[in-house]
Amino acid sequence: MAEFLSLSEAISRYLKDGDRVSFEGFSHLIPHAAAHEAIRQGKRDLTLIRMTPDMIYDQLIGMGCAKKMIFSYAGNPGVGLLHRFRDAVENAWPQALALEEHSHSAMANAYGAGAAGLPCAIFRGYIGAELKRVNPNVKSITCPFTGEELAAIPALNPDVAVIHAQKANRKGDVLIEGIMAAQKEAVLAANKAIVTVEEVVEDFEDLHPNLCILPHWTIDAICEVPGGAHPSYAQGYYERDNAAYNAWDAISKDREAFQAWMKENVLEAGPEAFAERVRPLKSGAAS
Repeated sequence: MAEFLSLSEAISRYLKDGDRVSFEGFSHLIPHAAAHEAIRQGKRDLTLIRMTPDMIYDQLIGMGCAKKMIFSYAGNPGVGLLHRFRDAVENAWPQALALEEHSHSAMANAYGAGAAGLPCAIFRGYIGAELKRVNPNVKSITCPFTGEELAAIPALNPDVAVIHAQKANRKGDVLIEGIMAAQKEAVLAANKAIVTVEEVVEDFEDLHPNLCILPHWTIDAICEVPGGAHPSYAQGYYERDNAAYNAWDAISKDREAFQAWMKENVLEAGPEAFAERVRPLKSGAAS
């Protein structure tokens, strides 16, 4: 059942060293503030799970929080490489990083299988793909009805799923609008779920078909963190901060520049700083 907590308390209570954690978001509603809190608390030996890990996973890896990443595509969207990710893989700085790479389709199916309580995901995929050669968790099975060769991979069941959303009501239900990838499935597949939101309201109004509501019984902690997805965007609240993604390329190339940026913007800044980074905080119009 959902409980309203500060972000610091939620991360401290539910995210432990060595956990499999998903900070899930797909260009939209990426939970940057929550991941920063994990960095501030010095979480270690995490297995990071996510479709399209970008800047925030670069930061978690560069700060030594991660031992492994399960992912599909990694990069700074619209810019290029993730330099801290690459440094960890190529030079083991600040520590070595194990990789389990999948396709987008595989990750989406694996989350769905986890949410459904199934041990694996079965789908059409990986035919002729090199990932089967380097990833031992990609298997082939034969359909008992058609004889077709299908791909199978383990279901994804994070210890903790962390997402960002627009609203929670006082009951603890969470409303998500706009582009989604696997946030809903990640929450339903996880053992524990933390949701940061732009605001807490009495109840939801003007509901329409293009939204998702996660009921309070699927969530463990709700944290009100205005601006908590910055520099990604939150539909109806603020736009994507493209300048921040562009700037990250130069910052993350150099280890000392990276460490200085993290000290100023993460280690010495709390979640309240996110509200100051978006203008306007709430525009009232879809982004």
